[in-house]
Amino acid sequence: MPIQKTEAIVLRKRDFRETSLIVDFYTRDFGRLSGLLKGIRKEPAKFASSLENFSCNEIIFYPKRESSLHLVSACELREHFPRLRRDIARIGMASMMMELLYVLMPAEEKNDQIYELTKMALAELNTTPYPEKVLTIFKIKTLALSGFKPHFDSCVSCQDKLIGQSKFSLMLGGMLCSRCFAKDKAGRSLFRGTVASILHIEKNDFKNNLNLGLNPQIKRELESVLNAFLNFHLERELKSQRVLNRLSEPQYV
Repeated sequence: MPIQKTEAIVLRKRDFRETSLIVDFYTRDFGRLSGLLKGIRKEPAKFASSLENFSCNEIIFYPKRESSLHLVSACELREHFPRLRRDIARIGMASMMMELLYVLMPAEEKNDQIYELTKMALAELNTTPYPEKVLTIFKIKTLALSGFKPHFDSCVSCQDKLIGQSKFSLMLGGMLCSRCFAKDKAGRSLFRGTVASILHIEKNDFKNNLNLGLNPQIKRELESVLNAFLNFHLERELKSQRVLNRLSEPQYV
């Protein structure tokens, strides 16, 4: 295959042997891919980027047919998002975005919408006074665009329209109408405003969603239900979520 060039966001990186790095990227043209940067730790001047997590770069790489690890020959920084790096909570939120992409998105499967969403979310997180809202919108949109979303617009069991009382089933991944409550006795009630907010965010673009008002009660429930859904279906808590939980404890507030 010919040499390829693409824009890429750094999801995570790790040392490889004594002088090199393996970097997981989310790219505009190839989706999530892994690259080997030989000698970058010994001669960093050979690359025009230090490849910090959640930075945006232009990379040139040699695709390997026989391996999922491609050789990156050049990398140039495009956007570093410096202001968000001065705040530990925003760093934690950006890190969660990167971890979500890594665990949800299949390798080397292009998704233009996810890539553009991620760039817009990082840019907004860099400047906004409401970083928690950006993370909430990103979670909901990413789940929807990746096909991993919980089912909120009808009963997940019988597919009927939700009328009257309903409950959310973690096990089934969506809302249950009153006739289907027995399908999951652990189902939990949600505020109507929580469900309406999720559906609004799913159906509208990122910029439009930034204008959505969320009262404190709805914010708390959105965070609770989204994190519970991810933990249940991923069968583990994301490392970045544990960090954010710790930062929200009283001694850090």
